[in-house]
Amino acid sequence: MANAEGGGLGSPPKTFSRIGMALGALWLLAGVLAVRQAAVVLRLPPERRFTDLERWIGDNGVLHVRGSLYDKDGFTGTPFAGLVLKPLTRAAEQSLGIAFTFGTLLLVVALALVAARALPGPVSRRTALLAAPVAISLTVLSLPVRNTFTLGQTSILPVLLVLLGCCLPRAAKGTGRTTGVLVGLAAALQPVVLLFAALLWFTGRRRAALTTGATFVACSALAWAAMPDDSWTYWVHHIAGAGLGQAPDGLANQSLHGLLLRIGLRGPGETVLYALLAAGVAALGLRRAVRYAKDGQALLAIAITGCVAVAVSPTAWQHQQLWILLAVVGRVGKRRADRLVWPVLVVLVMTLTSTALMPHNRVQGPIADHAPLLAALIAACAVPFLTRTSPLWEKPLPTPVSEPQQGRFSWVPLLRFWKRPLSRPNVLLELMLIRAGYWLYSFIRSQVPDERALAESHGRQILHAEQFLHIDIEHGFNQFVARTGWLTDSMNYYYGTFHFLVPVSLLVYLYLRRPGTYRWARTALSLATLMALIGFWAYPLAPPRLMPGLGYVDTANGPQDLENPDFGALTELSNQYAAMPSLHIGWSLWCGVVIAIIAPKLWMKVLGLLYPLLTFSVILGTANHYVLDAVGGALVVTAGFAIQYALTGPGRTEGVPTAGRPGNDDARERKPAEVAG
Repeated sequence: MANAEGGGLGSPPKTFSRIGMALGALWLLAGVLAVRQAAVVLRLPPERRFTDLERWIGDNGVLHVRGSLYDKDGFTGTPFAGLVLKPLTRAAEQSLGIAFTFGTLLLVVALALVAARALPGPVSRRTALLAAPVAISLTVLSLPVRNTFTLGQTSILPVLLVLLGCCLPRAAKGTGRTTGVLVGLAAALQPVVLLFAALLWFTGRRRAALTTGATFVACSALAWAAMPDDSWTYWVHHIAGAGLGQAPDGLANQSLHGLLLRIGLRGPGETVLYALLAAGVAALGLRRAVRYAKDGQALLAIAITGCVAVAVSPTAWQHQQLWILLAVVGRVGKRRADRLVWPVLVVLVMTLTSTALMPHNRVQGPIADHAPLLAALIAACAVPFLTRTSPLWEKPLPTPVSEPQQGRFSWVPLLRFWKRPLSRPNVLLELMLIRAGYWLYSFIRSQVPDERALAESHGRQILHAEQFLHIDIEHGFNQFVARTGWLTDSMNYYYGTFHFLVPVSLLVYLYLRRPGTYRWARTALSLATLMALIGFWAYPLAPPRLMPGLGYVDTANGPQDLENPDFGALTELSNQYAAMPSLHIGWSLWCGVVIAIIAPKLWMKVLGLLYPLLTFSVILGTANHYVLDAVGGALVVTAGFAIQYALTGPGRTEGVPTAGRPGNDDARERKPAEVAG
C-alpha cells in the first residue's frame, strides 16, 4: 500500500534518475562555462590578457615605478592592495597571466560553492545537490566575473572573504575572531566593506565587529608605514580613493554619486545630497539586513549589505557589483508562479548588457543604463523578501494544473511528469523573458555570416530549385506590384507593421482571455523561432531585392547599391542575408492556426487562415522573400507545434477555474475541455 501511494516500486529510482541526469547536465554546463571563460582570456596575446593588470605589472606599470602608485590614476586599489600585489608582480609576469586566470577561476568556484552551502534552510535534497553547479554557472556568466577574468582577482577576494567569515559554520559560531579577521581583510582591500562591521554589531556579534575594525586599521597602518605617501594620497587627498580611475560621472560608475553627477549636479550641493541619500539607504538597508540575518538568512543579509555598499560607495565599477548577484537567494511572492520573477530579474541585470535589457530610447534607455544601481537599491530598500517564519516560505499559493493528456501515439507525451499550468503566468516574468528572447533573436540575426558572395550563391540555388519546380513567380509578381502605386504603398506598410503587430496582439489576447492556450501557443512559437535562428545561421541567403542583375525592385527602400551592402536604412538595422526561413510566413501561419482553433465563428477562422496567405503575397510582392522561404517558414512552425505536442501532449486543459475576476475568462476556463491543439 505504501508503495502504491508513493508511485510504485519503480518511482524512487525514476526520481533519482531524473535528479541524477539534471545534476550531471548542470555540472557539465558549469564546467563548460568556466573553461570557456578561461579560454577566452588565454587565447588573447599575453599583452592583452589583463588590460588593467598590465597597468600594475607591465614595464611601466604602477607596481614597477618608484614613485606613487597613484601618479597615473591607473591603480584604484587601496595602498594595502598595492602592498599585497607587489610581491606577486614577478610571478604574474612570468606566468603571462595563466596562473592569474586559473587562480581567478578557482576563486569563482570557491565563492559559488560557499554561497551554495549558505542557502537558508530547510533545504531539500534536490536543492542541495543542484545548488552548487547552478551557483557556479550563474557566477561565471555574470558581468562582474566575466570582467574580473581580465582584471585579476582583487574584486573577487572581498566577496569571498566576507562569505567565508559570515557563512561558514565554524567561523559564524566561534568567538568572532575568525570572522572579524576575514571581513577586516576584505575591508582593507575594499573600504566600503566596513559596512559589514555594522551588520555584525547589530546582529549581536560585537566581538567580530570590533575585530573587523581592528584588522582593517592594522592592515591600513601597515600599508601606511610601508608607503606613507601613497597612503596620504589615497586616504586624505582622494578621500578613500574617490576620483581615482575613470571619470566618476561615467556610466561605468553605478553608484548614487555617479547618478547625481550624470544628471548635472556638481559642487557642495551634490555632496550634501549624496551624503543624505547614502545615509538613508545605509540605514534602511542595514536595518533590513539585520532583520533577515536574525531570521537565519545570512546569505541574504550579506547580499543586502553588499547592495548597500554598491549604492553608497563613491565609485562602484562593474567588477565591484558582484554583491547584487547574491540577492538572487531572496524569496519573493505569495504565489508559486511569482517566485521566479526576482531571481530572473537579478540574473538578467547581472548577465546582459544595457542594450540587451531594454531598447535604447529616451524612456527605457536610462533605466537600462542604470539597471545595476536600480537592482541594488530595490534589493537593499524595497523588495519584500519572505521570512522563514512566514507560512508562504515553504508553501506558496499553488498554481492550478492539469494532468498531461495522452496523445494519439503511446509515447506522447514524452514529459509525462509535466503538469500543464492553467493560470496566467506572471506578466513581469513573461515580459522579461520575451525581451531576452527578442534580444537573442536580434543578436543571432546580426551575427549571421553576411558574406555577399555566399548569400548570393544561395540565392541562385533557391532560384534554380524554383525554376526546376516551376514555382519561380517572384519576379513577375514583384514587377506588377512595383507598377501599381497603391499596391506598393499598402504592401510596404503591411510588411513593416503587421509582422509584429498581429502576433503581439494575439499573444496579449490569449494571455488575458485564454491563459491555458497562451502557454501552449507561446511555447510552439518560441520553438519555431529558435529553429528559424538556426536556419539563419546555417544558410545565409540574399533576398530577391539584394540579388544583382535580376531586375527585382526593392519597393520599400528604392534602388539598392549592391556594391555596398551597408547602403540603405533597412540594411543598417539588421543582417539582410537572413531570409531562410521566412519568419513573416512562420509567425503569420502561427497566428492563423491559433485563430482557427480558438475563434468561435467560422468566418473568424477563415480570416485567420487567410492572414498567412496575404502575408505570402506581401513578401513576394516587396521582393523580400522567395517562395521556398515561405515553405521554410511553414516547416519551422509545423515543427514547433509538433515538438510541443510530442513533449507535453495535446493542448487540452481540464476545466479548472483560474485566478482572476469572474466573467467570460473563468467561464471559458470551466468548460469540460479546451481544445488548444
